[in-house]
Amino acid sequence: MPSREPHPNEPDLLQNLRRELADGRTWLDRAIVLAYAAAAGLAVVGFTLLAERAFAFFQAWHDFNRWSLLVWTPLCTAGIVWLTRRFAPGAAGSGIPQVIAALDPDMPPQSRPRFVSLRISLAKIVLSSAGLLAGLSVGREGPSVQVAAGIMEHARRWLGDRVPVHALLVAGGAAGIAAAFNAPLAGIVFAIEELSRKLESRSSGLIIAAIVLAGLMAVSAFGNLSYFGVIHVPHLSLDALAPGVLATLVAGLAGGLFAKLLAMSLTGGGGRLGALRALFPIRFAAGCGLVVAVLGLLSGGSSFGAGSDAVKEMLAGQSDVPPLFVPLKFIATWLTAWSGVPGGIFAPSLSIGAGIGHDVAQIAGSSDLAPALIALGMAAFLAAVTQAPLTSFIIVMEMVDGHAMVLSLMAAAMFASLISRLMTRPLYETLADFMVAGQRPPAG
Repeated sequence: MPSREPHPNEPDLLQNLRRELADGRTWLDRAIVLAYAAAAGLAVVGFTLLAERAFAFFQAWHDFNRWSLLVWTPLCTAGIVWLTRRFAPGAAGSGIPQVIAALDPDMPPQSRPRFVSLRISLAKIVLSSAGLLAGLSVGREGPSVQVAAGIMEHARRWLGDRVPVHALLVAGGAAGIAAAFNAPLAGIVFAIEELSRKLESRSSGLIIAAIVLAGLMAVSAFGNLSYFGVIHVPHLSLDALAPGVLATLVAGLAGGLFAKLLAMSLTGGGGRLGALRALFPIRFAAGCGLVVAVLGLLSGGSSFGAGSDAVKEMLAGQSDVPPLFVPLKFIATWLTAWSGVPGGIFAPSLSIGAGIGHDVAQIAGSSDLAPALIALGMAAFLAAVTQAPLTSFIIVMEMVDGHAMVLSLMAAAMFASLISRLMTRPLYETLADFMVAGQRPPAG
């Protein structure tokens, strides 16, 4: 039998291996990127521990003298906004729009450090933790995106232009999601869906490796555990269809309204209140802090902070959240974001969505369906707010170990995102465009 001649374009294994190993500069650059990815993951782990300690202190203060929060929360909010505006204005808000703005080709290169840098990352960690110390309705997941992106951007000092800054920022932002949620798969999807519609083939592998490595830092610190534990989903029959659709519809409408309010508030709208915020930002922040404190007292403390504890209790069927938890948390999160403090909306959005699912379960009179409806509400509300349905359903799936609900979570996220798109433009894209426009030189 005649021997097969090698095809002229067939790869030569040994030759390619020698070429790879001979390029020491490339391997050094890869090592630098992965080292910075590990540092970004560790920074998010440290941020998580600091944020949890800060909110634990607030909870102790709340238990000791809750009425003093009517003074503590407004003063802290005003102080945080003053520090942010004075020393790190780019740290205000979620952090995800800042990273998207830094990725925008219209962003002047000299303006990028205002949104992503090592200095901004440090300020974000401290000021976002201070927001939890004040009891504000903020999360650390969105800020983790900006923290990790700022650390990865610093790698340019060693890499020059050999690795595009676009790739470093995408890797950093997605690594922040992976480490914050202990969900590497969500980080990869977030990189594709929210941060970059098109990854360069020559850097995509390195980006994914950086995301996974940052996620491993969180796994090594907190264990390979689901954030909200494991939900027990009963056999879903047609009886569950109506409650599931209702939870998704309500969460989609509420999430779209929430995104619309935030976009209007944070881009200079809001009528007289918006004008008051522009003229007296510190006083406005104090007023927002006072209302958040009042809402927290009305909710028995459940609307303070990120809301993760309330979600865990609802999933466990041990929730003591008040009947008005959803509107109270909704308003508290909106006002917190409007005040101008650094802080994210991911975790508060998950808690609002969980509350919607919990309320629908109570209306349906089915405690067995409650965990499934809570998970659907979380995925739907987050998808409606972010208009990133793939990221939203994967985050919820990984946080509750809800692999048995993959199709249900995906359908809820897609439907809710569609509802939101009929109501408003994508929130993060709108805020990023507003930031980029503010950095352009005036025409003429």
